[in-house]
Amino acid sequence: MNHSAPDASYWSAQMAAVSVQRDRASFMRIYDHFAPRLQRYLRNLGVAESIADELVQEALLTLWRKAAMFDPARASLATWLYRVARNLYIDHVRREPHWLPIQEGLDRLDHLESGRLDSQPESSFDQDLLKQAIDHLPPVQAKLVRMCYLESKSHSEIARELDMPLGSVKSSLRRSFAKLQGSMRAPR
Repeated sequence: MNHSAPDASYWSAQMAAVSVQRDRASFMRIYDHFAPRLQRYLRNLGVAESIADELVQEALLTLWRKAAMFDPARASLATWLYRVARNLYIDHVRREPHWLPIQEGLDRLDHLESGRLDSQPESSFDQDLLKQAIDHLPPVQAKLVRMCYLESKSHSEIARELDMPLGSVKSSLRRSFAKLQGSMRAPR
C-alpha cells in the first residue's frame, strides 16, 4: 500500500469540494493536515500558543468562508493558507499597543518559510536580498535565522541544539530582525 504524502493537486481537489459542494469531510481533511503545520509556523514566529491557536482557527474559518477565492493556478493550498495565517498574525500584531514595525519584515521571511511560496520574479529578488542580508549578519545570528525560518525549528529546539538559553535565542532573533529590517530597507 502506498502512503505517499498528498500533493498540491490532491489539496486543490479537496478545496474544490469545499468551495463547490461545501463538503465538510474535505474541509476536515484539510483542517487535520494543515492546522498543526500552521500552529508550528506561527509558534516559530514567536506567537504565544493561545494566540497561535486562535489564528489557526481564524485562518481555517477564512478558508471555509472564502474557499471560492482559492485559485490553484496562482498558488498551492499550502501557500494560500500560510499567507492567510501570516496576514492574520500581522493584523493581530498591528492591533497591539506595543507593535514594532519590525514585524513588517515577516512578509519577506515567509518566502523562505516554505521555500516555494511565490514563483513571481519579485519574490526571487526579495529572496536574494534577504539571503544576502542574512549572510551579512554575525554568524550566530545568521545561524539562528536559518534554523528558525529555513529549517522551521522552534525557538526551544534551537535553544536545545545550540545549548543556549531560550531567552538568548529569542533576543538574538529580535536583534537579527532589526538588522535585517535595516538592511532590507537600505538602498543598495
